Amino acid sequence: MSGEGGSLSAGWKRPALPCPALSLPRLKAFTCCCRVGDGRAPSTDTMAAAQVGSVLVTGSNRGIGLELVKRFLGKPNPPQWVFAACRDPEGPRAQELRSLAAKHPSLALVQLETTNEESIRAAARKVEGCLGGSGLNLLINNAGIMRPCTLDSATAQEMLEVYATNLVGPMLVTKAFLPLLRKAAQESHQKAMCCAKAAIVNMSTVLASIEKTPETYFFVPVISYRCSKAALNMLTKLQSMGYKEEGILCTALHPGWVKTELGSDQADLTVEESVNGIMKVLCSLSEKQHGVLVTWEGKTLPW
Repeated sequence: MSGEGGSLSAGWKRPALPCPALSLPRLKAFTCCCRVGDGRAPSTDTMAAAQVGSVLVTGSNRGIGLELVKRFLGKPNPPQWVFAACRDPEGPRAQELRSLAAKHPSLALVQLETTNEESIRAAARKVEGCLGGSGLNLLINNAGIMRPCTLDSATAQEMLEVYATNLVGPMLVTKAFLPLLRKAAQESHQKAMCCAKAAIVNMSTVLASIEKTPETYFFVPVISYRCSKAALNMLTKLQSMGYKEEGILCTALHPGWVKTELGSDQADLTVEESVNGIMKVLCSLSEKQHGVLVTWEGKTLPW
């Protein structure tokens, strides 16, 4: 089962704190670790310097994904197409998306199950039809899941399910939309790498940073989530090497510790604050961030 915009697996009741053993000093340390910059979320950027013609966001029915869709639609010069992809666009969890689509003709809802290859191929065909011969400028692989998994409790099934959504899903989605990204890069008047040309942004996390693990482990182990996102970082690096000559920018992005279903109400950022920063980062992405893990504040994180 794939996640939608950071939703949790069914049946898990979140503890009062993200980790029952988390002390106040550890909570403060983790917050500082997540906030690599000066602790202030950047203001919303108009992205005027890099106008994106088309964007697709997976896991877009809630949380960060939904807010990204809203921000793109609310820009002074919005993209010609905003594709909001989620598992069930007709279901109750996508009601807000449907309301947005009724108001914005440029918003297209796309059924996409990130662990189902036929669903992915069908989504790519729909997007290609909407674009009418143009390419796709920006793909944001945002869908993901987290399970309360420790070293002692981890099972093969759980590891495989989380890897399927957090790693294999983005890989397959990117593969399916690659022809449209290539087309956008080839037809773009932009010489340098940027989101206005062609870009793949994989939503990652500081919890996937191997170098940062000593600072974050005791906050919440979530072994399957960490390992799958670390693998996603490797995928991002491989994509950056494989697609560089074609002019497709590839970046992994840590959105911060955000108040979503996945991040919990203990988080120090609201969805709006996180996406404020993400929108500014998307505007500024260049070859300097190609194959790099960056934060919502534009800071570089170690792998």
